[in-house]
Amino acid sequence: MSRLARRQLAPVALLFAVGAVIPGLALHLYGGKTVMLAGIVQFAGIGILVLSTIPALRRLHTIWPLVAPQIVGVAAVRTLGGLGMAMPTLLPKVPTPGGTAALITLGFGSVFFALLLARALKTYLLTRRRADLAVVVGLAWLTLALPPAVATTWMQLGWWIGHFLEVLGIALVVGAVCLDLRRGRTSSLQLAGDLRAAELVAEEEAFFGARIRALMVKLGEKDDYTEGHTRRVALRAVQLGEELRLPPSRLRGLAIGGLLHDIGKLTVPDGILKKPAKLSDEEFVVIRRHTLWSVELLGELGGFDASVQRLVLDHYERLDGGGYPHRKPAVELGLDTRILRTCDVYDALMTTRVYREAWPHEWAIALLRSETGAAFERVLRREGLHPAPCRGSSAEDGPLQAAA
Repeated sequence: MSRLARRQLAPVALLFAVGAVIPGLALHLYGGKTVMLAGIVQFAGIGILVLSTIPALRRLHTIWPLVAPQIVGVAAVRTLGGLGMAMPTLLPKVPTPGGTAALITLGFGSVFFALLLARALKTYLLTRRRADLAVVVGLAWLTLALPPAVATTWMQLGWWIGHFLEVLGIALVVGAVCLDLRRGRTSSLQLAGDLRAAELVAEEEAFFGARIRALMVKLGEKDDYTEGHTRRVALRAVQLGEELRLPPSRLRGLAIGGLLHDIGKLTVPDGILKKPAKLSDEEFVVIRRHTLWSVELLGELGGFDASVQRLVLDHYERLDGGGYPHRKPAVELGLDTRILRTCDVYDALMTTRVYREAWPHEWAIALLRSETGAAFERVLRREGLHPAPCRGSSAEDGPLQAAA
């Protein structure tokens, strides 16, 4: 499904599901067969949200295949509601608490909520936003509310505890979605947004905060080529991480590490960083220190995971032990470091400098193939590369010299 379709679907389906639960609470208090109506509507709304987790439906370019069932469902519920009020015998009996029908309902409901909970948890691990954590907790409470709803009666304490959790869960989920809408988003990332790691790089302030955004602005003011280079490296790094099926927490680390891997160049003198010629040995010694300066800066700022600092420190190390700053052997370089190094070297090779032309795409891939296999080539193929070279003014040529 296209991004527009997902964003249009999410609030409609969410309101449909939530709108079903609230009347259900009231109907439970009054008893009678009409409680079945609320249950049917609730599961229909949740089911429509679950449909958005199916890969085939995410490739749709229109929302009508999913909106149509909502329209039909609303019409059917209104019709059943009217008939039920006029002739209550038309509605089925409420399942006996703990009976077979109740347990089947519990099974289907648990599966539905588990799918939504898995998506919400993945989103939180990527973003680490409090609103996304609230959705995870809210869905967990809604899941816990199911067993007492189908296994107990209103005369038992568990029934009331379950409905209390249900109300709290709804409040958390709706509150988080409303917060997203207030911030200008048109969908719930946690339920139907299908957030990709690349979006973290594209909107670093929204997902990483003003501090990282401020560092990127300062880096752009220092050298616009370096700032653009870090964004391209970070974007390809998370795409390669997704291709290799890394978990969300590591994708987040790759995104932050990619954006900040050259932040130490803020300390490099302009005369060296922007030199329109190849660096001398003495100048190259200075610029090699930027990895150490990067880690020092992140340590002074605080709040950066050890994994991020390791990426920033080691991204110039090489598998043959000839990299810098510590000449680490391949066995000490993790997969995440290799991913960031590959993307960094590729971008450097594909950039035209004032004193050399960019490498052809085929040459760069041939050089890196032993480190990445086919995964990196698949990422570049989705970009439509064989890429056109981009021009930069920075004189630093560390990846090229290390790779040569």
